[in-house]
Amino acid sequence: MNKRVPSNKRYQPTDYEHAANCATHALWIIPSLLGSSLLHFQSEDQWERVSAWVYGAGLSSLFTVSTLFHTVAWKKSHLRDVEQCFHMCDRMVIYFFIAASYAPWLNLRELGPWASHMRWLVWVMALSGTTYVFFFHERYKIVELICYTVMGLFPASVILYMPEQAGLCELLLGGTFYCLGMVFFKSDGIVPFAHAIWHLFVALGAAVHYYAIWKYLYAPPANPVRTSR
Repeated sequence: MNKRVPSNKRYQPTDYEHAANCATHALWIIPSLLGSSLLHFQSEDQWERVSAWVYGAGLSSLFTVSTLFHTVAWKKSHLRDVEQCFHMCDRMVIYFFIAASYAPWLNLRELGPWASHMRWLVWVMALSGTTYVFFFHERYKIVELICYTVMGLFPASVILYMPEQAGLCELLLGGTFYCLGMVFFKSDGIVPFAHAIWHLFVALGAAVHYYAIWKYLYAPPANPVRTSR
């Protein structure tokens, strides 16, 4: 690994770290596309199909955009502007991935009167986060981390109190992987391959959440009763 850089500069990975950054998310692009298709084919109504594709789009976009950014960053040469654009997209897509990950639960599970507003509030938060990245990308890194954390945890206040609790343990486990991974997200220059390790925690969290969505919202033997819409 290279030396740690000041907070106002971006860490420059070694070639080995670049390769690991690319591989640790590229490997999940095809599985995410196949998994999204599976949810679509197991959907029984329009809301399930819409939720499946919204979630699938967020999941596959996360791994695809991340892989493209890290590939360009590795082979950039004179592509400074392109790299910057992909870096912004890499940060923006995280907000939409978080919103998309909550979408199946918020759309397909029974929610209380106030909690139902979270269905659109998560997208307002995603749009706000994207706007922040557009104007203040890499300027206040700690603020970005706080925004990701708040958006990841705030909708859980609704999910945790749903009348149907099946899948809650998997949701908590996946969230734990994300939270543990953030330690490595901020450890470039301290821990070798820190960003690649962060990618692995993201993949683990996403895999656990996908399993929960498939098992408790889509798989025929475990389909819960849907709320009237």
